[in-house]
Amino acid sequence: MKANILKTVAVGLMVLSLWSCKKDEDRIISDASPAGALSASATSVDLNIAAAEQTAVTFTFPAPTVTGYQVPVTSTLQFDLKGKNFATAKETVITTTTYSATVAELNKMLLSLGATIGVPAEMEVRLKSAPAPNAPTYSNVITISGTPYLASAWVYVPGAYHGWGFDTVDSLVSLTGNGVYEGVINMPADKLTFKITPKKAWDLAYGDGGGDALSTSGGDINAGTPGLKKITVDLNKSTYKIETADSWGLIGDATPGGWDKDTDLKLINDGKGMWTMTVALTAGEIKFRMNDAWDVNLGGADGKLTDGGDNIKVATAGNYTITLDPVEKTYTIVKN
Repeated sequence: MKANILKTVAVGLMVLSLWSCKKDEDRIISDASPAGALSASATSVDLNIAAAEQTAVTFTFPAPTVTGYQVPVTSTLQFDLKGKNFATAKETVITTTTYSATVAELNKMLLSLGATIGVPAEMEVRLKSAPAPNAPTYSNVITISGTPYLASAWVYVPGAYHGWGFDTVDSLVSLTGNGVYEGVINMPADKLTFKITPKKAWDLAYGDGGGDALSTSGGDINAGTPGLKKITVDLNKSTYKIETADSWGLIGDATPGGWDKDTDLKLINDGKGMWTMTVALTAGEIKFRMNDAWDVNLGGADGKLTDGGDNIKVATAGNYTITLDPVEKTYTIVKN
């Protein structure tokens, strides 16, 4: 008898447990609507720097609905170049049912996806709606066409190399305005420290935050060793990187160093890859060479250079401004 009672109690507890589980399961059921139809105020946009702050296109879509147990739903606009099937998409999380992109924002997005300045491009946009990371739904795809423009931006590098003043400060450039800046600066021995400023002023300055991080409360950044340094600053991630850069110099019996010592050119930090210098030359001959060695040297005539080419003639002594494009292999030499 006692055994039967115990069995009856056990069965009752199991039924109660199953009923409780069923109630809990019913309580957590949730149903979120799929991504709704996406619409755009324009599908062809005129991208030009004069209208950078104006709205280029406004995207509109319905708000997601959730029935049953309420769960958060994340709405995200995905952008990628046409034909990539959103394999390299960039995303923007949206908290309302509209998103307006300015000309500058759309231009920056196209360039960040790999579009070429001055070349017409097509970008696909879709809405991603996800009540959970493993259950996203997607809207229709809209194609936006436009021609991205050059949107260069600069930050400045005040430091010991030039005496810390802003009148002679060098800069780093971002050709796309995407927040990543690069440039090459010569850091002399015992003058290796610098900071990064968005303007030619000390209102806001970034220093060394440790571990290649930038910090507004950090000390001076140190280049480590003297010489030409390629400096990369990413203000999106607040990081910096310093690398040894290739150098280009002028050598020859017409130069101050003769055939024994290069006179260094300076890279113009505008992203175009041009090197320049102003120098006193005597009548004679010159050549360009990289990294103070003959492994890579350029010579020629009439503004055109070839690898290992002939010495360039300097007919008369004087003060000259010289430019070098080592990529296109061209040069200019102008008497001041």
